[in-house]
Amino acid sequence: MKAVIYARVSTTDQTTENQTLELQRVAKRNGWTVEAVFEEQISGAKKTRPALQRLLQGVVRKEFDVVMVWDVSRLGRSLRHLVELLEEFHTKGVNLYFHQQGIDTTTPSGKMMFQMCGVFAEFERSILQERVKAGLARARASGKRLGRPSVPPITVKKIQTLRASGLSYRAIARKTGVSVGKCHAVV
Repeated sequence: MKAVIYARVSTTDQTTENQTLELQRVAKRNGWTVEAVFEEQISGAKKTRPALQRLLQGVVRKEFDVVMVWDVSRLGRSLRHLVELLEEFHTKGVNLYFHQQGIDTTTPSGKMMFQMCGVFAEFERSILQERVKAGLARARASGKRLGRPSVPPITVKKIQTLRASGLSYRAIARKTGVSVGKCHAVV
């Protein structure tokens, strides 16, 4: 099995060496070939992490079979980000190995744990959707208008006048600051 290691530390005075050495031992013990090591010194809260981006490109291209990580927190700090990453790996058929948690999706029990994480993530998304829908219903019930603001009547009149004078919708949009689509809608 082709494996890659993702190792991350938060500050420049830390090193990924402990993570990579232990994960290389695990790979050797499992008979996995370590194809690459993606290392970075960056906060896990950062949206863009260069080494993680390169790892994800390899996942998309299915260049390896398993991604090895020291700890779940090394891969993703927020639950939402972590769930997105896990779904991406799962859809591409790439297994995961989290050393500290003992989760290895190349085994039946590891797959079960991974699927349990997916169930909880789906449950969390459903609850969030229900909250959003309830909030929108409450806003509508209190008379709040949802969606984009409507074009003021004076601007509608101006758009209609300009169109009647033969101006194109694009020219009208530039003059009034209203999108071309809205110009079509109000004429």
